[in-house]
Amino acid sequence: MTEASRDVLIAGATGLIGRFLLEGLLADPSVRTVHALARRPLAVSHSKLQVHVVDFTHLPALPPIDEVYLALGTTLKVAGSQAAFRAIDLDANRAVADAALQAGASRLGLVSAAGADARSSVFYNRVKGELEDALKQRPLAGLVIAQPSLLLNSRAHLGQAPRLAESLAIPLARLFAPLMPGPYRPVDGQRVAQALLRTLPSVHGICVLRSQELHEIGRPPYDVQA
Repeated sequence: MTEASRDVLIAGATGLIGRFLLEGLLADPSVRTVHALARRPLAVSHSKLQVHVVDFTHLPALPPIDEVYLALGTTLKVAGSQAAFRAIDLDANRAVADAALQAGASRLGLVSAAGADARSSVFYNRVKGELEDALKQRPLAGLVIAQPSLLLNSRAHLGQAPRLAESLAIPLARLFAPLMPGPYRPVDGQRVAQALLRTLPSVHGICVLRSQELHEIGRPPYDVQA
């Protein structure tokens, strides 16, 4: 049996990929404790789970941890402004990363996005790229950056307003996904989470996983489809 010895932190456990990350961490026999940072209590109860309700602009000192998963994110529509978007997608993630380092974390997994580039003329991609660049400068033993393209999952269960573009694109994306270029291949959110969970514990240095790698690494053991 695997000894439970890893103490991990997750921020963004209520999001699409964050929920899959949390499920995987709680089911992992090598994980001893999962600390979840959230703005409000989670509708999840587990013997391993410790929920910390926090203000991400004034984080408290964190308990000792080995690794951290960052899945905080929003949309411009939900945030309401570019400043509010940056406060979550850049500032809050960066603050958690720094607090996690102070708490002993040496490995970090980030949910970013395809096209992330600090020099991009597209605001969304530019902010994602700024965060990636900031984390690459942190003294981490291992950093895994997941850059998924379109996610092939409904967000209805998250209580979010329907995204018209996604509701139109997802059925087509499922049909044509195998024909799309690797970095822009649509991918299931659960595969993104599984790829991060499988890669982070043993990674050394910086590892960027694009959609095609996420699709392959996150493949369920029983899945024989391409």
